Amino acid sequence: MSKLSDLQRFALVLLRTVIGWHFLYEGYYKLIVPAWSRDGQVLGRWTAAGYLKAASGPLAGAFHNLALSGASAWIDRLVPIALVAVGLSLILGLLTQLGCWGALGFLALFYLSSIPTAGIPQAGAEGTYLFVNKNLVEACAVLALLAFRTGTMAGVDVLLADRAGWSGRAGWSGRAGWSGRAAGSGDPGGSGGTGGDRVVGAVASREASM
Repeated sequence: MSKLSDLQRFALVLLRTVIGWHFLYEGYYKLIVPAWSRDGQVLGRWTAAGYLKAASGPLAGAFHNLALSGASAWIDRLVPIALVAVGLSLILGLLTQLGCWGALGFLALFYLSSIPTAGIPQAGAEGTYLFVNKNLVEACAVLALLAFRTGTMAGVDVLLADRAGWSGRAGWSGRAGWSGRAAGSGDPGGSGGTGGDRVVGAVASREASM
């Protein structure tokens, strides 16, 4: 595989960052409500119940059962936190591959909960879709980030890898230097003693000049 250009790497990292911001803000907004709207109205606390009840895809039955179960309260707490965690992972490039898998899992669930099959404008929907919607497009983009391992291009993962590499090289060179000194301080006439080699070479040179 040919090496990516700087522009290609920048484009991939930029794509990762904007997707991360999407997840981060979605989770952040869900965490801060109830809050105040711009016109001074109190916003209700976010809940996943309405979304789960409205599911119509192949997982509709499972989502409907979750909405009616006691687990819905835990879902309301965990989903926003998970969205924020995924967003921070992608923006910072920290545990990037894991963040990509998390984003891909969320987007797959969102898509399967309501696969667009009508092909005509729907009330409350943005745009007109047939099989392909924004969730699927974003999922494909995350899959590309996952395949290209953008955590090795920029982010905290790169800094941690560089730090680990420097520590490893420093430790290795330190051990090598000590072993070299130990070998040189042993039998000066042995194969590991550089002092013995210099003496033998000097004697051979003097004999050759005589």
